[in-house]
Amino acid sequence: MSHHAVLSDQEFLDTRRFLIAAKRLANDLSYGTDPSPYLGSGTEYVQSRPYQIGDSIRSIDWRVTARTGKPFVKEYKATKALPCYLLVDTSASMTVSSLPRSKYGHAVIVAGGLALACLDRVSPVGMIAVGDRDLRIQPSLSRDQILTWLHQLKKYRFDEATTLGERITELTPRLTSRAMVLILSDLHDPGAVGAIRLLAQNHDVCVLQFRDPAERSMTGTGFVRAREAETGQTFLTRGKQSLVKQFGLEQSLKRGGVDHLIIDTDKPYEKNLTRFFGQRSILGRGAR
Repeated sequence: MSHHAVLSDQEFLDTRRFLIAAKRLANDLSYGTDPSPYLGSGTEYVQSRPYQIGDSIRSIDWRVTARTGKPFVKEYKATKALPCYLLVDTSASMTVSSLPRSKYGHAVIVAGGLALACLDRVSPVGMIAVGDRDLRIQPSLSRDQILTWLHQLKKYRFDEATTLGERITELTPRLTSRAMVLILSDLHDPGAVGAIRLLAQNHDVCVLQFRDPAERSMTGTGFVRAREAETGQTFLTRGKQSLVKQFGLEQSLKRGGVDHLIIDTDKPYEKNLTRFFGQRSILGRGAR
């Protein structure tokens, strides 16, 4: 039996519907994360100064003007957008699902929305597949390049092992300047958290953890016999241990200063995703 497969329309949507879904998500993210009043302008507030003839009325700082009784305007500076790397988990555990659309199917759509949102911010976007396949795309502002690697991600395999920790370890020394790294994974690589925390010491790192409802429901059970999707090995575990392990993972990421969001694939997550990025202004960060 072949280990190769292609995301069905039910999982991935057809090309037209996928682009609509990704662009809608991108618009929500861009609107929710831009800290300036000029959407997509890539500007950052610096200070307020007295009004001068020729200044735009749109730039008036009404709060300072009301306090001083004299017209003041806001000054902005152009920010240098960070290059963004999307690390998309292509391993076998992402494709196992109790629902019509797998964690992997959701991750590809979210990756598309994030990539297009970065383009709206004029942030170069690259992608690294976190699995056995050798798919690494350097950051660029090319929309066609994004559509190409999204099409490549539509194909997947049932036997890919996770290489999240390994890929991060390889990427870290190559980042000579500050970058944004967005990780889309179910975090089934036990050695990845340490690598993520190390990366976060010098870069903006955000983890989107995809979770199937079957994984969530196991946390309240007794003993469970299971098989690891990527190695084929069977093991015996307790649901309570899974709960403790998840809590420890979340606390470790938090202590490492890593932004972390769990995406449950059986629940609507678009608003949570937009709020998550908006509250932290993750997509609006510029280079220091």
